[in-house]
Amino acid sequence: MSAATSEQAAGLAHDRAGTGEPLVLIHPLGGDRRVWRPVLPLLIEHRDVIVVDLPGFGGSPALTGEDTRPRALAAALGAFLAELDLDGGRAHLGGNSLGGWVSLEAALQGNAASVTAIAPAGLWGRPLAPKPEIARTLARMGRPALNGLVRSPGGRRVALLGSVAHPARVPAPDAAALIDAYASAPGFTKVNRAMRASTFQRLAEIEVPVTLVWPAHDRLVPRASGVPASVREIVLPDAGHIPMWDDPQGVADALLSGSSHSLRSRIPA
Repeated sequence: MSAATSEQAAGLAHDRAGTGEPLVLIHPLGGDRRVWRPVLPLLIEHRDVIVVDLPGFGGSPALTGEDTRPRALAAALGAFLAELDLDGGRAHLGGNSLGGWVSLEAALQGNAASVTAIAPAGLWGRPLAPKPEIARTLARMGRPALNGLVRSPGGRRVALLGSVAHPARVPAPDAAALIDAYASAPGFTKVNRAMRASTFQRLAEIEVPVTLVWPAHDRLVPRASGVPASVREIVLPDAGHIPMWDDPQGVADALLSGSSHSLRSRIPA
């Protein structure tokens, strides 16, 4: 297994560890690359795992242009992949929520060997209405109090139940990291508005293997209907919208099976 490294490529902060074919993991809206901590030990013996912060989240600067739709984030991800030492310039992609949508857009742009999208955003039938950022405003104003609140299992339940089925399984430092990422992301508002105003209707056009993973207790994104028969679907029976703490083994198994098609076999001669 290679040693973990933290660096930047194409302006995007990322960590990299493991051995095998490259697997890039993309966080949900309001998250950052730390959200993948629970599953990394289960992946790095099998994949060269790269966890990345999207533009405007975590350690990555926001996009400078007006377009902050998922396809624009995917284009930034494509530039990021081009700078990495990847065989063929592509990687297996795994993403949660917004990260799942970005992974699907990246596949359309020719930058994915496979996609595993966990509770992917965008597969709703029509754009969503704008939503006031009340919860995020409260998180920004009350971050010190929230960091104290999540030190107890009961406090984590109050703070995280909308996103996690079993908040008590989230260690207090990880819960604090979730709140920090949510409250501090400079790109949140523009990306959220662009995401809610859009849809993704091109699943059938993707030419690489796609796996959709649906947490059974997701309170935020309903399971999509009308999924093409070519797309594999998996249900995580005991997990919420951000399932990495609820069921790390189930998430890891989905990512490994979704990325089991050899990257080399899909690179043109």
